[in-house]
Amino acid sequence: MKLKLDIEALTENFFDDTRLLGIMVSAKSYRFCWQLNNMLGYNFRLNTDIEIHLRKKGRQYYFPVYQHAVHGSALSHFIYHNQYDGEYLLPEFKHMDFLWLIKGDCIPDAQCKELIQSVKNMNGVQLVAELTNEKIITKGNLVF
Repeated sequence: MKLKLDIEALTENFFDDTRLLGIMVSAKSYRFCWQLNNMLGYNFRLNTDIEIHLRKKGRQYYFPVYQHAVHGSALSHFIYHNQYDGEYLLPEFKHMDFLWLIKGDCIPDAQCKELIQSVKNMNGVQLVAELTNEKIITKGNLVF
């Protein structure tokens, strides 16, 4: 008997208790995370252990992931860079430069709206929008 990993179920479980924001900003990933850390009090750090590797068209693509864990909580924040060398992590959202995944303890709508507004007020940020799971076609690319 051959065992087969159910990727779809794995993906659905990964997105339990998550929120995903799409962010349009002209800054580089390290600069954007530095701004979040200094202006909003986060502690985002590059986590090379969960960097996303995709193989497309015979080439390797690497998408860095920055992580901030909330102390005393199951809540973690992840910032994905959506573009690498002309390829996109979520091609259906090519206009988004970064994807902010909030995973763990579910945050209330009011807190999410407050976060969106705070990010919108940062220099260089052009757009912040919450992306619903139904709109994400290639969400398996975000699973680490």
